[in-house]
Amino acid sequence: MKRLMTATLTSLCLAPVAQAEVTRVGFATEPYPPFATLDASGELQGWEVDITRAVCDAAELECEIVTTSWDGLIPALTGDKLDVIAASLSITDQRRETIAFSDKYYQTPAALAGAKGDDLKTTSGGLAGKTLGVQSASIHQAYAQVHFPEAILREYQTQDDANQDLFAGRLDATLADRLIIEQFLDSKEGQLCCEMKATVTQDQETLGEGIGFGVRQADDALRERLNEGIAEIRANGTYDEITARYFDFDIYGEPDT
Repeated sequence: MKRLMTATLTSLCLAPVAQAEVTRVGFATEPYPPFATLDASGELQGWEVDITRAVCDAAELECEIVTTSWDGLIPALTGDKLDVIAASLSITDQRRETIAFSDKYYQTPAALAGAKGDDLKTTSGGLAGKTLGVQSASIHQAYAQVHFPEAILREYQTQDDANQDLFAGRLDATLADRLIIEQFLDSKEGQLCCEMKATVTQDQETLGEGIGFGVRQADDALRERLNEGIAEIRANGTYDEITARYFDFDIYGEPDT
């Protein structure tokens, strides 16, 4: 999990969300199946898209989906071109210095994949001299910088690009969301080349506290409405109903404490 293709944005003003009739919700243009991808007609679809629409309905927000590049999402939010980020954005203290977050709406672990038979370890120094692919500006890049300092990091705009280079032998390993890794390993290419090496140790400082909606720090009212929407769809069964269409496990993760 990390774009302004805004055909429907032309009629919107750039006023703060408190005065706007439409809440502009930002997703990444880069495909991130099964969370958010463009279908043949150019419409965004996926689990996260459905969940976001359900939260908007529950919060009584009129939401419009806007897409921009992954690394442009936070600048678009702070620049008042978006009101909400809904693009598998992990809740981290570093990001809290710039934006605020809703409560989490899902959480999955990070994992390492590499070529079949390669002896790769997730211990400190276990990837020394190995070329490790990560998505640029992602929590997985931050994790690798802290925990695999002796690895040679190669950044990619999308995780799919990293997966393809792993398949082609241009990488020794890639670090990403475990669910995304599993999907790659289930593909024709993934089955031929690669295997899961390990789920990495959870590190809240770099991997965060789960996935939440990003909002501007001053937008407390919007953040609370999103929290209410998340709580409502969790309580009334909508969350589980949507999730069952995509996954056969509880993607929410451990209950909040």
